Amino acid sequence: MNTPLRITLLGTGTSQGIPVIGCDCPVCQSPDPRDHRLRTAAFIQAGTTGLSIDMGPDFRQQMLDNALKDVHAVLLTHEHNDHISGLDDIRPINFLYHRDIPVYGMDRTLAEMRRRFYYAFDPEYTYPGKPRVHDIVLDGQPFLINSVEIIPIPVDHGDMPIFGYRIGKLAYITDAKSIPAAALERLQGLDVLILNALRFQPHVTHLNVAEAIDLCHQINPGICYLTHISHEMGLHQDVEAGLPPGIRLGYDGLTIQVH
Repeated sequence: MNTPLRITLLGTGTSQGIPVIGCDCPVCQSPDPRDHRLRTAAFIQAGTTGLSIDMGPDFRQQMLDNALKDVHAVLLTHEHNDHISGLDDIRPINFLYHRDIPVYGMDRTLAEMRRRFYYAFDPEYTYPGKPRVHDIVLDGQPFLINSVEIIPIPVDHGDMPIFGYRIGKLAYITDAKSIPAAALERLQGLDVLILNALRFQPHVTHLNVAEAIDLCHQINPGICYLTHISHEMGLHQDVEAGLPPGIRLGYDGLTIQVH
């Protein structure tokens, strides 16, 4: 794939974001903007095609903060609130570009989206200001959006199957606890890997730092950036200083070119 790729980390925090309401810990009180984390999401510019990975409750602010506007499609990893609850904020993009937006994901994920945003899919609800979207169920096979090939990466969020995505030599995985062997094969030859790491302590449904480092060494990308980070991780500057070579801590607004 020769299409130029650029990924922007729209958010790198957990479902609570950072700072957490009412928390006085050093991370939540930090003046370092890299310690301020909106809910995890990303935007990929693949040539002229704009792809949003997830649309959580901070989607509107994330698009404004990063001066982004042209979304051609949405790729959902799974249906948890911090990954789908911003769908209604697609409306200004509908108005601006006069087009519906396709939303891709697992059948289970899209069923939950249709349940929560029922009015967007109800043909009898004709209000012109509703989100204009249509859902496309993925079966795990590679597919095209415009001329951009996207490869779903099946991973496990605890006992919940979810998707990461690969485009060219870039892959984005969030909320994983484990990656099956067959999926690891789909992740070989990467230049850039975005991978979740919640904190240093173990967690039942998310990779911790040690587990993420181990997977990164197995995959062996050119560079790996960690995302979906809890305030329990520690201060950005301290954590990054202790990471192995080739592994960095992501932060909101970070833009990475993939060659």
